[in-house]
Amino acid sequence: MLALEFPPISHLIEWPEFGPGGFNKVAATYVFAALATMLIFVVGGARPKLVPTGLQNIAEVGVDFVRNQVVMQTMGAEGLVFLPYLTCLFFFIFFSNIVSVVPGIQFSANARMAVPLILALLTWIIFNVVGVMKQGPLRYLKNSIIPPGVPVFALVLVVPIELVSHFLVKPFSLAVRLFANMLAGHLILATFATICAALFSKTLALAILPFSFALLIGLTGFEILVGFLQAFIFTILTGVYIAGTMHAEH
Repeated sequence: MLALEFPPISHLIEWPEFGPGGFNKVAATYVFAALATMLIFVVGGARPKLVPTGLQNIAEVGVDFVRNQVVMQTMGAEGLVFLPYLTCLFFFIFFSNIVSVVPGIQFSANARMAVPLILALLTWIIFNVVGVMKQGPLRYLKNSIIPPGVPVFALVLVVPIELVSHFLVKPFSLAVRLFANMLAGHLILATFATICAALFSKTLALAILPFSFALLIGLTGFEILVGFLQAFIFTILTGVYIAGTMHAEH
C-alpha cells in the first residue's frame, strides 16, 4: 500500500525570507515578472526593424494581441489610450503565473492574494476615474446605481445591490478569480507530483507510473494554458469595466 505524504498547505503557500524586508520567492517572482515585461518592450523597441525579430517580434505580437482581442473588442478605438497599460498588465500577470511550471520555483506568485487585490484595486480606481471624467461625478453615481428602466418602487432594493455590486464586488471578484485559479492549479500539480514521487519508490507500482507521469505532464501543460487564460481574463475584464464607465447606459 502506498504511503502518500502530502505537504501541508502552509508549506505550499508560505515561503521563508532570504533577504531584507521580508524578501522571499514570491517577491522575487514579481521582480522577475516586472523586469521581463520591461525587457520585452525596452529592448524590443530600442532598435525597431522593418521585419521584426527576437524581442521586437514578441513585443509587436503582444501589442497586436491586446489591441485586437481586448481593446477593440471591449472599448473600440476610443480605448486605445489604455493599450499601454493593458498590455503591461497582461504580460506582468502572465509572467507571474508562468513561473508555476519552472523547476525550483513551481509556484505562481498570484496564488497569494495581495498583488491580485492590488491590481484589482488599480482597475477599480481607473474605471471610476474614467467614469467621473466622462460623465461627471453625480451622473456617474446615478448611472452606476440606478439601472435604466427600473420602476421607482423597486429602487429601494435595487440601489443597495447595484452599489455593492459596482463598487465592491467587481474588484473583489476580479482579484479572487485570479488568486483562486492559480492556487487551485498549484495544489493539483503538487498533488500529482507527490503521487508520482510515491510511485517511483514502489516497484509494484511501476506499471502505472507512466500513466501518472503522463498525466502530470498534461497537467503541467494545462497549467501553462491556465496561466495565459487568467492573464487574458483579468485584462479583458479590466477593459470591460473601463468601457462600461466611458458612456452612460441608455
